[in-house]
This record gives sequence, C-alpha cells and structure tokens, in this order.
Amino acid sequence: MTCPVLIVGGGPSGLSAAHALAAAGQRVVLVEKAEQLGGAPIQSGYAKLVPSGEWAKDAIGGMVRRVETDSRIEIRRRVTVKGFSGSPGDFRVTLSDGTVLEAGAAILCTGFTHFDSVNKPEWGFGTYPDVVTTTQVEQMLSSGRGVRRPSDGREPERVAILLCVGSRDRQIGREWCSKICCTVSANIAMEIREAVPRCNVYIYYMDIRTFGLYEDLYYWESQEKHRVKYIKARIAEVTSDGRRLIVKGEDTLVKRPISIPFDMVVHAIGMDPNVDNMTLSAVFDVKLQKHGHIQKASVYSNTSATSRPGVFVAGAATGPETIDDSIAQGQSAAMAALTLVRGAMMEAAE
Repeated sequence: MTCPVLIVGGGPSGLSAAHALAAAGQRVVLVEKAEQLGGAPIQSGYAKLVPSGEWAKDAIGGMVRRVETDSRIEIRRRVTVKGFSGSPGDFRVTLSDGTVLEAGAAILCTGFTHFDSVNKPEWGFGTYPDVVTTTQVEQMLSSGRGVRRPSDGREPERVAILLCVGSRDRQIGREWCSKICCTVSANIAMEIREAVPRCNVYIYYMDIRTFGLYEDLYYWESQEKHRVKYIKARIAEVTSDGRRLIVKGEDTLVKRPISIPFDMVVHAIGMDPNVDNMTLSAVFDVKLQKHGHIQKASVYSNTSATSRPGVFVAGAATGPETIDDSIAQGQSAAMAALTLVRGAMMEAAE
C-alpha cells in the first residue's frame, strides 16, 4: 500500500485532483482550512458559471459530493498544514490539529483571494452601500432574491460595471490581468438584464479580454441580445448626489469627460494571490513568483511541478485561472503525483 497523496485545498482543482487519484486506486488526504468544500464558487456563493451556464451549487456541488462519498479520500476540514518534511515518496506532514501523517507527494490547490475593493476607495466601495462587487451580485443572483440595491431594497434601473478593479493597476501593486473578469462581467450583465429587464447595464472598460470562444458567447451576445452597453473609459471616482451614484471619468474614445448617474455600481474585482501564500511557501519550501503566486517549474517538462520535487500545484494558486482550466490542471497534477508515488513504491520493492 502506497502512502497517500496530500492535497491542500478543496476548491475545483483540489476536488478534481482528489477524484482523479481515487479513481486510479490511490489513497488521498484532502486538507481544507474551511468547513465547506468547493472553494470560491461555493464559499462565495457564485451563480451561473462560465461557460457552461450551470449553477455553481450544482456543478461544483456535484464535485464535492463525489469526493465526500469516496472511501479512498480522507477529508480533514478546518485544518492547515504546519509542517512538511522529507523527500518524494516519503514526506512527513504535521497538521494544525496535531495530527502527523505520511504522504508520498503533495498537491497545492490553494486558489486565490478576491481583491478587496477597500483598496480602491476612490471608486466608492465602503463609502456608499450601493457600490458592490461582482461577488456580491453573484450572491444576490444565486440566492433567488434577484438584484436589489442594498440601501433600500429596490430593483435598480441603471447599473454600471467597472472592469479591472484590482487588476492591471500599478498604482496599487496589481500589475496582472485577472483573466476571467471581462467574461464574468459580461455574464453578470446578461443575468442582471434577465432578472430585471427594465434595468440598463453599462460596462466601463480599458480593454475587453473575453479571450477565445468567449468573445462570441459573452461579448457580442451581451450587446446584441441583451443590449448591454460598453463604454471605453478611464474612471476617476464614484460619488453620490444624495440620491444616486455618480460615475465620473473620461470617455477615452471621444476624449470627453463623463458624469453619469446610476442606481448601483459593481466592481469587477480581480484575483489576488492567496493571502496564505507566504506561509505556504515557508511550510512547503516552494518558491513564489514576483507577484506572490506559487511558482511553477518548467512548463514544458511538467506543468504541475513546483520548485520542490514531490510538491505539485494546480489551479489559481499559480495565478488567475478559469474554473475549467483549474479542473484540468487538477487532473494533470494528480497524474504527476501518481506517477511519482507509484515509481517510489516500485523502487522500494526492488
């Protein structure tokens, strides 16, 4: 019997890795610091996922149930890894509850942290209750209560979505594109229009990056079918006239100032490195890249490897990532870990 593979993080990539390993007959110990598995889609209450259109509670919830009912997967909730020593095939793991166990390999599926909009105060979050984030709108939609202004519970008639909040912004130290925000925002805009047909939705952008097949499914469909309006602009601030929010800035296509009233303003928040990455780097002795994400080894030899042999990584732990690609990377990391563990077992038997 081989040592189990340790998986840290129970989001989409961790669930995918755990299932792939268990399906191959490999024992798994899945460690999750929260009570609930599912990562951001479940813990943050996402609504319909891109690009499948499935509700997160159904799609990711199904992945959770599949893992929870597999006898080859041991789940440890409300636990973190405090110590990790040894070598590939023979690691010693110390958990925060005092448990010590052996592992043949480890896969870090620790995901990301949503950008906190209080770090962009000039755009009104934390000052005006009707300035919200895309995550908060997702929660409104997934709750079934519809989209309503937090201040008074009314359905909005005009909504502005501001892109790149916490992304592509050197002034606040966020020099990366968060990859999925444009597509998610287009999706949310269409969902708002479906939930509140009389509501006009405007998306303010620097550039639109609905990459690949998302261009047709989200960018063009949101405009042509759902009448979402796109405005290329630089936003200076969000204020209030006492009744409505005022979005001020410059329309960069026609080179003129804008000052437009809205009932709600939505921040399309970016994906920050996991706030625990410095600790994870120290515990697992893996390197971080310059922005604080877990650094991959050579992409062309092993896309799942880190700087430490026997420790692999998948999903948004390495940078902004889609859910679909995170799931695929979880499976890839699982196969890399399985190969290592089975190889170590064969060497020990010789």
